[in-house]
Order: sequence, then C-alpha cells, then structure tokens
Amino acid sequence: MEFISPTVIIILGCVAVLLFLQWKNLRRPPCIRGWIPWIGAGFEFGKTPLEFIEKARIKYGPVFTVIVMGTRMTFVTEEEGINVFLKSKEINFELAVQNPVYHTASIAKNIFLKLHEKLYITVKGKMGIFNLYKFTGQLTEELQEQLQNLGTHGTTDLNKFMRHLLYPVTVNILFKKGLFPTDERKIREFHQHFQAYDEGFEYGSQLPECLLRNWSKSKKWLLALFEKNIPDIKTHKSAKENYPTVMQAVLDLLEMEANEQKSPNYGLLLLWASLSNTVPVAFWTFAFVLSHPNIHRTIMEGISSVFGTAGKDKIKVSEDDLKKLPLIKWCILETIRLRAPGVIARKVLKPVKILDYTVPSGDLLMLSPFWLHRNPKYFPEPDLFKPERWKEANLEKHAFLDCFMAFGSGKYQCPGRWLALLEIQICIILIFYYYDCSLLDPLPKQAPIPVGNIKQAATMLLSKHLGSELGEQKREAGWNDLMNWKRGET
Repeated sequence: MEFISPTVIIILGCVAVLLFLQWKNLRRPPCIRGWIPWIGAGFEFGKTPLEFIEKARIKYGPVFTVIVMGTRMTFVTEEEGINVFLKSKEINFELAVQNPVYHTASIAKNIFLKLHEKLYITVKGKMGIFNLYKFTGQLTEELQEQLQNLGTHGTTDLNKFMRHLLYPVTVNILFKKGLFPTDERKIREFHQHFQAYDEGFEYGSQLPECLLRNWSKSKKWLLALFEKNIPDIKTHKSAKENYPTVMQAVLDLLEMEANEQKSPNYGLLLLWASLSNTVPVAFWTFAFVLSHPNIHRTIMEGISSVFGTAGKDKIKVSEDDLKKLPLIKWCILETIRLRAPGVIARKVLKPVKILDYTVPSGDLLMLSPFWLHRNPKYFPEPDLFKPERWKEANLEKHAFLDCFMAFGSGKYQCPGRWLALLEIQICIILIFYYYDCSLLDPLPKQAPIPVGNIKQAATMLLSKHLGSELGEQKREAGWNDLMNWKRGET
C-alpha cells in the first residue's frame, strides 16, 4: 500500500484552505485595497472621500469595502444595506466610537463601555423633548444678554459672529452660569484653544498626540479648565432655576459610579459635542435664509406678527410662540440636510448579509448621510434649499422625514438634537427681531459641500461633526461671509 507523504498532505491542506478563503471572499463585497500595505486607499480616499464614495458606488454597486489605515470600511448606499445598518443587532455603535473617544478625551475603553449607556440615558433625559420647556427661558435670557454686547450696527464675519454669540450661551446653560469667561483676554484664549481642538479633532481621533503638538496643547488646556472648575460646577445652584445643569447630572452619575476622576474628560466631550455642531448649523441656516429673500421676508413677517415691532424691551419666547413660526425650524432642518456629515459608522460584531454579499465581523459598516440626503428618491430636487419640504414631517410628534440621518439612527441618536434645534430657533428669532441683517456676498444658489473637504471617514465616528469643514467649505465656494447688521428702529 502506497502512503502519501506528510509534505504532500500539508501542501494539499494549504491549497484547500486558500481555495476556501477565496470562495469566502467571493461572497464579500468588492474591495478597494489600494497599493500600499496597511494604508490601502487612504491617500485617494482622504483627499476627496465623498467623491471617492460616489465613484466607487457607480463602479462597484451599492455595497463595497475600502481599506484605509488598516481598517476595513464597508459602505452601504441603497435600501437593503440601509435597513441592515438601522435594524441589525449584529452591529454596534459603541465599539465603533470607542477608539476616537480614547484618543480625543483620554477615556479608557473599559470606562467608556461601562458608562456610555448610563451617561447617554442621563444626557438624553436632561435635554429630551419633555424637558425642553426648562431651557426656553434660559436660552432667551442668555442670548439677549449676549446680543446687548453687539452695539447698534456693524460688519463682521458671520462665523465669528455665531461663535461669539453661541459659545457663552451654550457653556453657561449646559455647565453653569458664569463658567464662560467675561474678560476679553480669557475669551480670546478660550476661542483659540477650542477652535484648535475642534479643527484638529478628526486627526486627533486617530493619530498619536505626540504628532499633533498644537492640538494636544489645546486639549490639555481645556482639560485643565474643567479640572479647575469641576468643584464649582458641582456645587453651583442657580438663583432662578432649582434643577441641575446637564453637566451636574453627569457629575452625579460619575460620582455614583466611582469614576469622578474622569469628570474633566467627560466635560470636554460634552463641550465639544455641544459647540462643534450648533455653531456651524446656525451659521449655515443664517447664510441660507439671508440668501433667499422670499424666505427671509416671510420669517421677518412671522416674527413681527408674533412679537410686534422691535423695541427696547426684552421679549420672552415661549413654546407657543415657536409653534407659530414653523418655517424657522424647517429652515434649520433643511440646512442640516444639506450640510450633513460625511459618514456615520457601526462595528460589525457577527457577519451580516447584504444583497448577495456577506460583510465579515470586524468591518466598520458605513452610511453616508451626505449622499443619502441627495438621493432624489427620498428628497426631490435634493441640491436645492427647500424648507417647505419639511411640511411633510410630523414634527409635532418629533418625527423627521424618512431617510433623514443627520442625527444618527437607532438607539444612540444625538441626545442633544432637540435642545440644539431650540437654541438655534430662538437665536434666529432674536437676531431678526432686533437687527436688520444682510450678507455682503450672498451664498451661491447651489453650493453643496465641496467633496474634497470632508476629512477621512475613518475619523468621523464619534459625532455628526460639521465644524472643522466650515472654513474650507467657504473658501472652496469662493464665498465671503461678511454680514452687515443694524439695530432695528425702536
């Protein structure tokens, strides 16, 4: 009897394994690997990610994988893939964002995974729809206080205008009254460090801090700011309100979970999440409204009908007043639709089937709100600013239009979305009530986000971040965002 040598058996076994793996890979989505090991398609993808995604969709179909910096990212662009992204129990949000959280806020994986759901429920409860009435008066008062510093007229950069208005309002309401500095030098210092941290956030979420000296310096400055002020935030009691701020609720939970030492770190995350999106959305909403005279005029007429003509006295904005001015909320939501983030992500825990493909465990499953919001199947004339399309949304029951994904999806949607919308609504009302505003250079009629300026999708995992692209968007559009403002007749 003739025996087969062990060497032949090993070779045949290896061939069988290779054939099996090849067969398995045939069932995986088409993969764009690039030509450099580990980096993969990183350079091409990082240069123009949204354009890269669209070209790949046309070439490979609605499901495809891109290897970037050692990470497999599988994109879904049509209904079946979107349904898996929204409904599958085999994909996970927390594991997709854990690394960016560690890099940007120095919160270790074990602590983040232990506390995330509890903190999410706490923050969502504090800023949810049933507690919004607690913020309406505070926001109105804080915004009017900041507007008093404007004077009677001027010309300024709209982005700078929004930062100087909304930074102190948001900080004082979410953390404690008086936390935002009033000294000019300290105000400039805060702006400098927060902007540096915000603009470098995507890079900071992936790269070692030693390679990002200025970003790391600003991160440490902000952490030191919270380290110094946490005791005061914790014991602060408002002279007018008898309920804790959002940050105080977070601190109570951290104390209960014996993780008080991470209070500054979670303070930094809350600060970034609240400022990095609210300011750009307010900026673009004003830009769109002021660039559409009919919409601007209708909003002004609505504000006058509700609050009368502008006078010296301060006005109070109520929930009933907001319901009488639905166009303002429509404009904000339409702005968010057009300026949505490049991608949102989930980690695949177990292989999931999409169309004829199997997406393996370990992949990041990626969905692009940018392209989804430009699908004419869901949003007719998708590149146009058409706030009236939001008449179809059941906003009274807090429901958005189908396939509107700017706030994420599923269990962990943005917990502060309703408060952010409220803040921008009141901001628009007060500015247009007190001031006549105009742009020196109106926004181009159709100016979608330049695809070359959304940072690498692999880094856009923590939040629906709009801030760091804002300056580049303006420059690529060739747009001067200077705004004239003048106090209305009293």
